[in-house]
Amino acid sequence: MPQIQLTPAERREHRANAHHLDPVVLVGGDGLTPAVKKEIDAALNAHGLIKVRVFGDDRAARELMYQELAAELNAAPIQHIGKLLVLWRPIPPKERTVDEDRMPGPRDVKVLKFSKRGGQRPEIKQLRVLGNQRLTSGGQIKRAKPKQKSIKKRQAD
Repeated sequence: MPQIQLTPAERREHRANAHHLDPVVLVGGDGLTPAVKKEIDAALNAHGLIKVRVFGDDRAARELMYQELAAELNAAPIQHIGKLLVLWRPIPPKERTVDEDRMPGPRDVKVLKFSKRGGQRPEIKQLRVLGNQRLTSGGQIKRAKPKQKSIKKRQAD
C-alpha cells in the first residue's frame, strides 16, 4: 500500500489537533511486536489521529519504528518529537447492516410546561416517547394511530 501523502498545511493542522492527545499505545522494550502493530492499527481505525509513546533511548531506532509504522499501516507520519510518535490515517466508514423490519426506538424529548398562573417559570420535563407514540402540541403523549388507507386502496385490497 502506498503511504498517505499530506500537504504541509494538512500536516500542520493534524499536529495542532494532536497536541492535547494522550498516547494511546505504548511500545515497550520488545519493540514493534505483531501485537503492538495490531493495537496501533485498531487505534488508527477508532481514532484516526493517535500518539504512540516509545520507551527506548535510541533515537535512530525510534525514527526507524516511526517510518516502519507509517509504511506498514498506510498511515501518514505527522510528528516525531522526543519519544512520541504522531500518526494519522482517515477513519474508515463504519459498515452498518440495514434492518428493514426495525421500528423507531424510544427518544427523549424536553417539554416546557407553562404554569396556569402567569409570572412563574415554565417547568422543563423530560419525556420518553416510544416508537408507537407521538407528542401532541400540548405536551401530551398519545399512541400513534395506524396509518389510514384511502377508500380506493381499501377496495383494491
